[in-house]
Amino acid sequence: MKLSYNLNLQQTQKLVMTPELKQSIEILQYSAMELNEFINEALLTNPILEKNDQIAEQNAAETKKSDLDEKMDKIDWNQVSDDIQIKSTTRKYQEVGEHVNYDNFVASEVTLHDHLLEQLQYTLIEDRHMPVATYIIQCIDPSGYLHMDDDYVMAHFKLDEDTLEELILTVQTFDPIGVGARDLSECLLIQAVYKEIENKLVYAIITDYLEDVGANRLSKIAKELEVDIEDVKSAIETIKCLEPKPGRAFASLKDIAYIRPDVTLKKTNDEYIILVNESSAPRLFINSFYKKMLSEASVNEKASEYITKKLQAALRLIKSIEQRRNTIYRVVEAILEYQYDFFEKGPIYLKTLTLKTIADQIGVHESTVSRATSGKYIQCPTGLFELKYFFQSGVATNRGDGVSSESIKIIIKEMIEKEPKSKPLSDQNISLEFDKIGVKISRRTVAKYRTELGIASTSKRKKY
Repeated sequence: MKLSYNLNLQQTQKLVMTPELKQSIEILQYSAMELNEFINEALLTNPILEKNDQIAEQNAAETKKSDLDEKMDKIDWNQVSDDIQIKSTTRKYQEVGEHVNYDNFVASEVTLHDHLLEQLQYTLIEDRHMPVATYIIQCIDPSGYLHMDDDYVMAHFKLDEDTLEELILTVQTFDPIGVGARDLSECLLIQAVYKEIENKLVYAIITDYLEDVGANRLSKIAKELEVDIEDVKSAIETIKCLEPKPGRAFASLKDIAYIRPDVTLKKTNDEYIILVNESSAPRLFINSFYKKMLSEASVNEKASEYITKKLQAALRLIKSIEQRRNTIYRVVEAILEYQYDFFEKGPIYLKTLTLKTIADQIGVHESTVSRATSGKYIQCPTGLFELKYFFQSGVATNRGDGVSSESIKIIIKEMIEKEPKSKPLSDQNISLEFDKIGVKISRRTVAKYRTELGIASTSKRKKY
């Protein structure tokens, strides 16, 4: 066998991930918040880049400076100096009126722990037990329930069980009523005692039958307690007036999440207009100072190389963001065309739609559509929706077209809202109702959609 070296020409086809393509793919899948963070980092590392608001501020500052210079030239400075001398001799102090800007104030929030610790100062607890009571309060979760290892507390603070229980009972008298309870039953009992509810059936149900109340087993409760079912219903209505999460009143506003839409859809003169928001795709510009410097012959070679490198990176970023904007616009435009009935008539007219349908319509790959819709939101006259919301699976009808799963859920919800409370519809009955309108859907599918809607089963929905 003879070994030798040969040169062969071979033609192959492969995809090369250039840095520009990789950056474009990453930027396309960013949400509005992630994109702004990415741009802010780029602005810190690349002096060539400028945001549109920076340019606006610069122009405003230059205009303000020119106006100020013009006004300063018109001032009679001799008269001003005379006025200042007169005022200084007649008045000892100069009062300065301050303009109050309420945007500079930060709203302070009283937390549940702060509220309880403030009440602790006015109790008759001994000083040596104050650290224990403080620890108990710190072990209360935002809902108002106490989660604490009693054995650890007794060993650490050298307490007996009776003293610890007495301290816990003291904390349970604090506002809001029911705070410091170990479980739901104890929480409701504390509130029932505080409100001086005299119905003994209420206390019996809270103590032993809360699970049966949740499962709507009222007949079982009535049978075991040997009372009329109407009395059980009356007692349960009283229990429903109690607060299961006493700490909820001190929920922080910081936990509220706001969504800023990436696309806004407006209807003007029977025509929809698509607006890609600036926060989702902010416009970037090239700093004119560095462009001018690059064209000057006096710039040394290293500076010119640095500016050229940063300029290329800036142009790649600007191109990627503009490509992202155009892709999102085209995707929303295709969704609008396909789901036009949804925007005109409401969610019940939502059609089945796949990523491939939109991808074929705008001439891109399915993965591109997936990246363009992931984490993006659209504000339209119907409401605020994630772009992924419009891609729905569904079931076939007798007419040959499809009905989206979201439309099926809306119909199921409407059926259950209109059902007789004493005889609710079963999943099989709902399936038969769909057959009457030409939609083939099985009982198991109905049960699946009902569970996703958070609607209880027939037995739990029944009202006696």
